[in-house]
Amino acid sequence: MTNFQRIESVLSGRWPDRPPFSFWYHFQPDQVAGPAAVQGHLDHLEKYGLDFLKVMNDNPYPDRRLVRDIGDLQNMTALRGDEDGFAEQLELLSELKAKTRGKVPLITTIFNAWMVLRRMVQPPTGHQPPNLDAASDAPSAWIRQAAAGDVAAVAAALRTIGNSLGRFAAMCLQAGADGIFLSVRDDWVEVGRRPPAPSLYEQLVRQTDLEILSAASVARFNIVHACGRPINFRAFAEYPAAILNWADRAAGPSIADVLDWVRPAICGGVDNLGTLVSGTPRDVAAEVADALAQAGDRPILVAPGCTFDPARVPEGNLHALADAVRAWRRAS
Repeated sequence: MTNFQRIESVLSGRWPDRPPFSFWYHFQPDQVAGPAAVQGHLDHLEKYGLDFLKVMNDNPYPDRRLVRDIGDLQNMTALRGDEDGFAEQLELLSELKAKTRGKVPLITTIFNAWMVLRRMVQPPTGHQPPNLDAASDAPSAWIRQAAAGDVAAVAAALRTIGNSLGRFAAMCLQAGADGIFLSVRDDWVEVGRRPPAPSLYEQLVRQTDLEILSAASVARFNIVHACGRPINFRAFAEYPAAILNWADRAAGPSIADVLDWVRPAICGGVDNLGTLVSGTPRDVAAEVADALAQAGDRPILVAPGCTFDPARVPEGNLHALADAVRAWRRAS
């Protein structure tokens, strides 16, 4: 089967010849855009024979102001979707589509409005695997404090960013993406809030997520990535996307726990923070086998729950993941 056929089969609820798989990480700073980014993605794809390529997007959001007070939130600029950092990602997608000749699905990363705003509050100095301790995230704490003082200003800023990301998402599809990988995270937003307190995520963020997905709704392979430790996992599982990816090992819930009711295709099964880093190739293969056993009769895509640090993950573990999937045979 082709890469496209393999994933289409899973989306239709039928087992393909073998489970489709992929994994991803943030490339080096000099591989974010331009020819080096193209080559980095192609090398990664060729080395492991992935079934879909998650196209990293570490290009900066085009509105590069630093957010320091409420006034900065009130002056947020609406974007067309093709400025500066957006344009660099669009060029990367176009080049990858040409180089791969349409033989592998390209799914481009889009961080949601809260994630973009927190980077405007505190620009990242590098990219690492996710910290599951949401309470330690200083820029999110700043946004929550700002919302406590002027929720309308925070809501308006997030809407402006969400609108801009929606326009960018549509342009990504035009540039060659076969879907978007929308990264969302609600534990950053809801820290310290307990029922019956109303959901701040529902109030401020969810509609912007849905707007981005709507802008990319014509795509075949949209993925929602529930990052961190999802508080309202069910809400993300109800998003209008073809595929749902989350850290089923490190954060939960497990594949077995949601198998009967999650509607999108399930993508996961491998621990990006534990097994890939400190396990052996045999451990990785066993985890793949366990994920497929949890899935039972339901076809899934095999992948880690999020990014990993390539400097800490032995290549042998990544090859073991690929080999385990390729060796899989469905029990008769």
